[in-house]
Amino acid sequence: MSDSKKMSGSGEIPFRNPGWAGNTGEFDLTEEQVRGLEYVSTRPTDGGHPAASATYPYMLTERTPDASLFQGPYLERYEKIRSRFPTAQGALLPTLNLAQEVRGHVSSDTMREVAALLGLSDAYVRGVASFYTMYNKREVGRFLIQVCTNISCNLCGGDEVLAAFLKHLGTEMGETTPDGLFTVTEVECLAACGTPTAVQINSRYFENVTPDDVPALLERLRSEVG
Repeated sequence: MSDSKKMSGSGEIPFRNPGWAGNTGEFDLTEEQVRGLEYVSTRPTDGGHPAASATYPYMLTERTPDASLFQGPYLERYEKIRSRFPTAQGALLPTLNLAQEVRGHVSSDTMREVAALLGLSDAYVRGVASFYTMYNKREVGRFLIQVCTNISCNLCGGDEVLAAFLKHLGTEMGETTPDGLFTVTEVECLAACGTPTAVQINSRYFENVTPDDVPALLERLRSEVG
């Protein structure tokens, strides 16, 4: 039998990649080695160089829903973002990203504040923000767990992974757990079709996730907040 196949009760099925991001064969790399986690540092809140100011992830564990929109280093980053785009429309997405990083979601009030800041109409900003599912329109848990159930992940157990998260958290889709830590949602393709099932938690990817992995993953997340 080919190395790319294995037997199941129903016959041959595609072999599940056991490694991280394509780690197969004779390679034996840890997650830290593949992802380079030992080299990752905290990115400066002010955005650092203007060219990088619009590229930050915008779903963090820590957020303040009632914070002023942009002050201090966040205002510096907004000004850097604005300097990189010739039009207010071009700066809208990274500005919404920054707002979500600060507050954790983009409410109707936040949309109006962003509109006023950029000199755009409320309707225009609301139309853009409501089009993209990456913007949370209401508060979510400190960990937003997005489980892919598109075709590759679906064929490799995405629905079962989603069900496992909901079962172990005792919650329904889109609800936030009573401790405020977790919100679980179902999403379309996360662009990790070679390592299904893919799960995005805030701005991090987890690959080859199975239902059996869910308890340990939740425990890992809980340990990060003490």
